[in-house]
Amino acid sequence: MRTLKLTVAYDGSGYHGFQRQPRDLTVQQVLEEALSRITGEEVTVAGSGRTDSGVHGKGQVVSFTTACPIPAANVKKAMNSILPPDITVLKSKEAEDGFHARYSAKWKRYCYRIVLNGEYDPFIRNYAWQMQNTKLNVNLMNEAAAQLLGTHDFSFFRSSGSVQTSPVKTIYKAAWQETAPGNLLFTIEGDGFLYRMVRNIVWNLVEVGLGNKTVARFKEELDGAERHFKISPAPPQGLYLDYVGYSEYLPQKSDK
Repeated sequence: MRTLKLTVAYDGSGYHGFQRQPRDLTVQQVLEEALSRITGEEVTVAGSGRTDSGVHGKGQVVSFTTACPIPAANVKKAMNSILPPDITVLKSKEAEDGFHARYSAKWKRYCYRIVLNGEYDPFIRNYAWQMQNTKLNVNLMNEAAAQLLGTHDFSFFRSSGSVQTSPVKTIYKAAWQETAPGNLLFTIEGDGFLYRMVRNIVWNLVEVGLGNKTVARFKEELDGAERHFKISPAPPQGLYLDYVGYSEYLPQKSDK
């Protein structure tokens, strides 16, 4: 048996998340069915992380074992010939024995996109959180985001329904930038993330940007480390799993 590693991009708009569901179509199901056609085996993939319904993947990583002798480099071409147009394999390679897309990961990068526009744009409805006629104080949002850096108990930003994992995570980067007038991009990198943690963080940072919450209050909630069931997560369509790292974190690390 061999272990293969695929890097996958997908538009999550038409799927009920990444992880296989008993009745709803998911990205994992589509990948497994395509791989089964190629290998002639029943394939189960492991993903580096679950993404919710409507969330996108730019650098999702999956791994699986197979006895099929097809060269790893050819899996990409074979998969892309039968996958639907909203899912594509970016890379396919042989992985070392014992590699697991989720458990071998050292860190991840998520990005979140907000568009401040005067009129609702139906053409980006699936790819950004649109906020009409709204102004956000990005300087204050970055001041609050800086409080996330380092190791903290992120229980406040954990949604109910999450698996029982440690809420203590280390964040290496958390910052907003204006990529174009009215276009904001939040980038966050860390060694792990709780269920809906990024979307909950974004919602609270937007509250700071709107003036509904102070930076001091944001820090108090983070330090309080108490799960807050009243948090409304930011909409899923603005979130992207951007990159998964399998070596120790380095600032400005590029994909290899």
